[in-house]
Amino acid sequence: MMNSTSIKPLRRSGTSIVAMKRLNNTSSFPLAQAPRSAVSALSSAAKTKGGNQPSPTPNYIEFPTSPQPPDDHTGYHANHNGTIVHHTHSKHPLAEITLSELFTCSGCKEFGTGRRYACQNCDFQLHHFCALSPPSLKAHPFHGQHQLVFHAKPKQVKAGIAWPRCDVCCKSTKGFTFRCRVNSCNFQMHPCCAMLSTEIKFPNHPHLLKVLPPGNTLPGGAGGGNDQPGMVCSECKKKRSSGRVYSCTVCDYHLHALCAKSMINGLQEYGIKPPEKPNMLGTAARLASQVVIEFIGGLIEGFGEGVGEVLVQNIGRGRRSTNRRRIA
Repeated sequence: MMNSTSIKPLRRSGTSIVAMKRLNNTSSFPLAQAPRSAVSALSSAAKTKGGNQPSPTPNYIEFPTSPQPPDDHTGYHANHNGTIVHHTHSKHPLAEITLSELFTCSGCKEFGTGRRYACQNCDFQLHHFCALSPPSLKAHPFHGQHQLVFHAKPKQVKAGIAWPRCDVCCKSTKGFTFRCRVNSCNFQMHPCCAMLSTEIKFPNHPHLLKVLPPGNTLPGGAGGGNDQPGMVCSECKKKRSSGRVYSCTVCDYHLHALCAKSMINGLQEYGIKPPEKPNMLGTAARLASQVVIEFIGGLIEGFGEGVGEVLVQNIGRGRRSTNRRRIA
């Protein structure tokens, strides 16, 4: 639950042009540039309504799993001033703030907005569920047969080709993950995905949604594929051959688990869509073309105008003769 005195978030409809540019920035939002006053005001923002004592930092966050004992939350240390010291960033305390800007979590490496734990001295920010994740999850509804253990570092990239993938959303796991403690089991998921359950109420739909049974297991340990024909997500309007899918119990509404995560990481509340992942092959091709063009241009400039014109003419003749051979 958010602090009642948290900074009032900027809604998208009333956001200035400068703020809109910040929202489009895919990197973490540097606290040193803008909301320094907000961070410095955390001591007063952490106070309770009826007194001068700071409100206690939450020592438990509710994942859909069996109850965790109080002493099972050892991933962070709560300070008396309302900040926490996380074991992955022990040199500086982290303060809970609420900002509308898009950021990249330093833990799970995924996008988020709204509530977060942020360092007051450097550009380190964590989703609140990443910062408060327990060391283990017992009997999680997505993997109830084994205990899941929190890992700050991802698995090694297999053969240097691809990152391992989450068994719920099927996105790459490049940071914080919950992984099965059984060595022969490859199940893993993001902390954000661990906040989902088998039944959810999505804000954009009035009916209860239930997760469909997992389908085929994909290579590399990523499972949960759904092969049902015509299974189009009602939010992103796309089909996916991997990842878990929710289905409405009343009408023909389907939702990817990947899209359902937007109600956990704050993107749905603030009306923000994460930037599209660039096409790496297309980007590489454009860069290679640019290098070739600049190289030829440098040769032409080095040879001088006369030799350069002859070179260009020869290239043109070669293209025309090739075209004539193709036509013939």
